[in-house]
Amino acid sequence: MVVARKVASFAQDGDVIGAGSGSTSFLTLQELGRRVKEDGLQCKVIPTSREMEMTAAVLGVEATTLMEDKPDWCYDGADEVDGQGNLIKGRGGAMYREKLVMASSDKAYILVDSSKFVEKLGAKFAVPVEVDQRALHYVQTQIEKMDISGSALRPAGGKDGPVITESGHLILDVNFNAITDTTERDLKAITGVIETGLFWGFKPEIIAD
Repeated sequence: MVVARKVASFAQDGDVIGAGSGSTSFLTLQELGRRVKEDGLQCKVIPTSREMEMTAAVLGVEATTLMEDKPDWCYDGADEVDGQGNLIKGRGGAMYREKLVMASSDKAYILVDSSKFVEKLGAKFAVPVEVDQRALHYVQTQIEKMDISGSALRPAGGKDGPVITESGHLILDVNFNAITDTTERDLKAITGVIETGLFWGFKPEIIAD
């Protein structure tokens, strides 16, 4: 993919790079691995999922953590992008790690194709809400008081039961009638909500295929 190669070309010796999750991020990590092998690039990545940790190991790209290093920049994909660069992410269940890496980075690049652009967030996808398992019923009750058209516990595709996030929590997919600049704050004010898939106000650079 052209955008994956473009973002990988930004890497310089000594960079610490936040490596997002998903198919486009996977391709970008492959391109970084190619540069490490062919160009002798010296860099480290902070993976946002176990899949990316394993991929980095296979590709020979050195991995590190936020406890050891601060990312100079990061890259990731998105499920939706509005005209102000606000995002919905979280179909891969890694939004807490992804948001923490993005918040810690000086610069963020979001790699998308044209299908991900929307006039208003929530047009195509629900907002993933990461919830402590013990708080599930309480959080559901509180979310039902908000301006929503529905919510559902995300089921796993390859096993019985719900999806478990990268951080060991459950996901409620919530369909909002309208998403505003207070929606994320209102969600995170609910005891038991760990993180949301709303990435609001980060102002990343959007790189479209």
